[in-house]
Amino acid sequence: MAKKRVYRVTFRNDTEIYEVYCQKVGPADMFGFVEIEGLLFGERSSVVVDPSEEKLKLAFAGVERTLVPLHAVIRIDSVDKSGSSKVHAVGTGGGKVATLPTTFYSPGKPKG
Repeated sequence: MAKKRVYRVTFRNDTEIYEVYCQKVGPADMFGFVEIEGLLFGERSSVVVDPSEEKLKLAFAGVERTLVPLHAVIRIDSVDKSGSSKVHAVGTGGGKVATLPTTFYSPGKPKG
């Protein structure tokens, strides 16, 4: 029997870093996006509830697949088993400087 793959995808969403587990990840049909499909969340078998995982469950409730901009993806790992999804706040440092998305495609000069 083939082993099911589980992926841990870490990406940035505004001022937070999301770490989610999914069954499928790959390039999307839309240029510049990564498609994440089959999000996995832990079961509610224990009394202890993780607030960051609950936040992600609410954010992705009813979502079959999501498209994440390529420049927002930090890391994609293939892991043995699913863990608990997390949300990490990014320290702003009190400054007013924000990083803008970088382009990864630039058209060449017209020939002629």
